[in-house]
Amino acid sequence: MEHSGKINEVLVTLFNDVLDLEEKALITEEFHDLSIHDMHVIEAIGLEEPKNMSTAARVLSVTVGTLTIAVNSLVKKEYVDRVRSNKDRRVVLISLTEKGRRAFAHHRQFHENMVGAIMERLNEQELEVLVKALGHLEKYFRSVV
Repeated sequence: MEHSGKINEVLVTLFNDVLDLEEKALITEEFHDLSIHDMHVIEAIGLEEPKNMSTAARVLSVTVGTLTIAVNSLVKKEYVDRVRSNKDRRVVLISLTEKGRRAFAHHRQFHENMVGAIMERLNEQELEVLVKALGHLEKYFRSVV
């Protein structure tokens, strides 16, 4: 198979496999009510200081309206807290609850395990080539968004 065909095949397979594995990793008794989309919202909110809705929407490359729908659901499920800023009442700040922090840690552990499994199979030179190639891929994806 030519290089472009093989690269396409690998990228499509990897994308689908990672999403499938992430979804399966989420299915625990504690986090049974979360979708992959919910988890990515939780990841975008993060563990730092509360974020305003615009900042989190920008991280996810979605509109504030789209994020609002997701946050409403996560507030009901008790993963996210939403409060108005004391400095400017028009600004809504979002942060993770303790339950949201546990979900964040669970998701982060999945990613750490995935990256660790890749890294243990490659030598230093292969890792450098992989990092460089993935950097080029990331630049391409960012240029077409």
